[in-house]
Amino acid sequence: MIWVRVERSSILWPYRLAIAGVVVALAFLTFLFLRGPGGFQRLYYPLPVEYREAITDSAERHQVNPYLVAAVIDAESGWDAGSVSSAGAIGLMQMLPETAQELEQEGYVDISDVLSFEQGLSSKGPGPLYDPAVNIEFGTAYLRFLIERYHEVEPALAAYNAGMGNVDQWVGRSDDIRDSIEFPETRHYVLRVARAQDKYEELYPGAF
Repeated sequence: MIWVRVERSSILWPYRLAIAGVVVALAFLTFLFLRGPGGFQRLYYPLPVEYREAITDSAERHQVNPYLVAAVIDAESGWDAGSVSSAGAIGLMQMLPETAQELEQEGYVDISDVLSFEQGLSSKGPGPLYDPAVNIEFGTAYLRFLIERYHEVEPALAAYNAGMGNVDQWVGRSDDIRDSIEFPETRHYVLRVARAQDKYEELYPGAF
C-alpha cells in the first residue's frame, strides 16, 4: 500500500480562501453603505416617508433638530415601531413608560398635540407609546429636556442612553464629554448618533 502524505495547509486552503472572500465582500459592502453612492448609503440610513411628518411636527414643537431625532430613532430602534427592549423601553425612540408619564405630568408633553385622547398617557398605560407619532413626540420632548439640562447635545445623548445619574457624574471631568463617559456602549452610542445625524443631513437635504 502506498501512503500519500497530504499537507494540512493544502487541505485548508479552500476554506481560507472562502473566508478571505467573505471578508473582502463584507468590507466592500460596508464601503458602499458608508461611503458609496447615495443610493447604497440610504439603505444603511433609511428615512421612512411615513414618519417624516411626525418628526417634523415634534421637532418644531420642541425646537430640536429633526435630523437629530432621525439619528436617535435609527440608533434606538432601527425604525422598528414595535420594538421593545429588555428594560421595557418602547417604540421608535425606545421610551420608558415611566419617563413618558413624568414628561406628561410635568407639562413637557401635551398628548392632545398628537392624538385626540380625552385623558393623558398616565391613565392609559404604555399603549399609546406604540403609536409612532406619540412615541416621537415623547422622545423628542425628552431630548429637549436633556439638552436644556446639559446645555449641549452630546451630554444629552449620553443621558438618553445611560441615564442622567451617570451623566451628572461624568459632566465636568473634562472639556469633552466623550473622554468622561465610562461605558463603552454609551461612548459608541454618542458617536453613532452624531455620525448618523451628519449622514441624514447629507443624504436627505430638505426632507424636513
